Amino acid sequence: MTEFSSNTDSPTRSGFVAIIGKPNVGKSTLLNAFLGVKVAPTSPRPQTTRKGVRGIYTTDEAQLVFVDTPGVHKPKDAMGKYMQGEVNTALADVDAVIWVVDLRHPPTDEDKMVARQIRELPKPLTLVGNKTDIAKYPDEAMKLYRALLEGRAELSEVMLSAQNNPTRVLELRDQLLASLPENPFFFPRGASSDQSREQWAAEIIREEAMKKLRDELPYAVATRVNSWTERDDGLQRIEGEIVVEKNAHKGMVIGAGGKQLREIGQAARKQLEVFLNHKVYLGLQVIVINGWREDVEALRELGYE
Repeated sequence: MTEFSSNTDSPTRSGFVAIIGKPNVGKSTLLNAFLGVKVAPTSPRPQTTRKGVRGIYTTDEAQLVFVDTPGVHKPKDAMGKYMQGEVNTALADVDAVIWVVDLRHPPTDEDKMVARQIRELPKPLTLVGNKTDIAKYPDEAMKLYRALLEGRAELSEVMLSAQNNPTRVLELRDQLLASLPENPFFFPRGASSDQSREQWAAEIIREEAMKKLRDELPYAVATRVNSWTERDDGLQRIEGEIVVEKNAHKGMVIGAGGKQLREIGQAARKQLEVFLNHKVYLGLQVIVINGWREDVEALRELGYE
């Protein structure tokens, strides 16, 4: 990876931290809270995160690169195998690991899968008990998660709400900053993510699609942005696609009279306008790539490679 000068004479510190956990425990919400800006999609549905998105936080002397990983689960198709590969790659390439757990519930089989994967990992580990604001018995749940790591060296822990406890989130970020090794910066100052603007916008569109679609259909949806142009008056014109697996799905995404697709587009456009601070024209169409989740070549075409 390219290294970037810090433009100072004093030594700098930097490193990579993986955020890992089963689906829907709040990993992406925690990442966005660490950064103070939205770089990862969030929705109430599991498996919203599919790629190892990197979020970057930089101070004068230090740079933290967070790697938001897909939820750990038993893969059922080529898409699932790709997602698990993203987790494995992240764990191999980082300096430290954050394991996020949901304190509303005791550990599940998926949590135990995560614990087995990281228990012997020779890297500093922080156990983050999330959702304290809505958990009935957070202390008792935390003990059960801690027990899954019994005998683990270099373990620290914290309980917080990634969504509603910014003070604790920033305290944890400061602790991670203080523990970074001496290194040059890996990304330029001002960067908040390693995604292109097109990739980021596509994830915003997919987030809104996942929120509005029902049953299994959200998991059969992919998105991509094919063009992005800026007019002289500042209007951002973005043309994107929502990809589904079957012809029957196409009509469900479009909805009666195009209502569903319009609602997805309007919600995504509002998000984009907030973050870009510009008016946005968002054009969306729905296309079919039969069985894309099982097709390795189709996955590559959609950016999962």
